[in-house]
Amino acid sequence: MHPMLTTAVKAARRAGNVINRGARDLDLLQVSSKGPKDFVSEIDHAAEAAIVETLLGAYPTHAILAEEGTAKGENAEAEYVWIIDPLDGTTNFLHGFPQYCVSIALEHRGIVTQGVIYDPVRNDLFTATRGRGAFLNDRRIRVSKRHHLRDCLIGTGFPFRDGSFLDTYLAMMKEMITHTAGLRRPGAAALDLAYVAAGCYDGFFEVGLNPWDVAAGSLLVLEAGGLIGDLSGEGDYLRGGQVIAANPKIFAQMVQALSPFRAAMAREVAQKTPGA
Repeated sequence: MHPMLTTAVKAARRAGNVINRGARDLDLLQVSSKGPKDFVSEIDHAAEAAIVETLLGAYPTHAILAEEGTAKGENAEAEYVWIIDPLDGTTNFLHGFPQYCVSIALEHRGIVTQGVIYDPVRNDLFTATRGRGAFLNDRRIRVSKRHHLRDCLIGTGFPFRDGSFLDTYLAMMKEMITHTAGLRRPGAAALDLAYVAAGCYDGFFEVGLNPWDVAAGSLLVLEAGGLIGDLSGEGDYLRGGQVIAANPKIFAQMVQALSPFRAAMAREVAQKTPGA
């Protein structure tokens, strides 16, 4: 295992220990709201602190991009940036719904080179190093082999907690429900992407995602033989907020099925952007 990946795994497991301890005393947790339906707990902060301490302990000159803002602005000119979601699926976690994970990725000059997604409930460790394949608990994983969208199980998530884009998104969901074997919405995008890499899902789509939701999962998908892009199938998935990920055949079919909704989504974005 690459030394930087080994460090990321260590950091993810430390965060997982923090999360599992917190899960035993959910009613005692301090929780605050970042916005509509957007919660952050003391566990998010503690898990992120454990990750950042581990990473910067090993690589003090690296930069950090983390959901809760730990070490923000440090080493701003660094070539290496760790992109971290300490607890993806906080709402699930706070309800005791066992679907959440830790996501850690390393970006080198704009390219994700290492990725770890750790599910502390199942003790599942997904790892990838660029050019070396994707793994679940040290076993090689591959995207599914299904050829037709109608046979596929597809994952998604609901975007924009304030309810914007909902009508367009419901239309996209209807399209997918109608043309697939099933649609799932468990509530932790990083884990959803790991499931695409492992072949549990045939594909996944969502809009309104942040880099820390996508970075590690995108490398897992690519290293498992899949494709990832925005709604048009292009490359701006890491910071553009839109994601389709799937095996190559299904990816093309999903882009085709969802492309009619891109214009409506763009119009809604323009309407909500001040000065647009």
